[in-house]
Amino acid sequence: MSLLKEFKEFAVKGNVIDLAVAVIVGGAFSGIVKSLVSDVIMPIVGSIFGNLDFSALYIALGKIPEGTPETLDALRKAGVPVLAYGSFVSVLINFIILAFIIFMMVRQVTKLTQALEKKKEEEAAAPAPTPEDIVLLREIRDALKKN
Repeated sequence: MSLLKEFKEFAVKGNVIDLAVAVIVGGAFSGIVKSLVSDVIMPIVGSIFGNLDFSALYIALGKIPEGTPETLDALRKAGVPVLAYGSFVSVLINFIILAFIIFMMVRQVTKLTQALEKKKEEEAAAPAPTPEDIVLLREIRDALKKN
């Protein structure tokens, strides 16, 4: 079998197509969650903690040149190594929210799949209705036994 033919069979399989769609939707969904966290959740959390902007939290790891404003952007421009843990906190919150939403989606899909499988099993387990002619023959047999 040629390499090209094997690749074509692999690429056309349903799982690969499903994975490609999932990656595209996941990328778009990630943008929504990022906006939710940075534009909605973090301002609320920041206001609870006294107008704290998590993205601006850092620790300078080197000497700050004289005259350099002590802001994250200014220190980075000046080449000062900084530990920007505030950005990490924001990304971590993004991840937790995204993971929770995916967990809930997978949970619902699993429940739906199990319900459909249970319904199929119940339908398969239910005996087929007895044909009308068999029912009629049984009635005749039972009537003859009584005589």
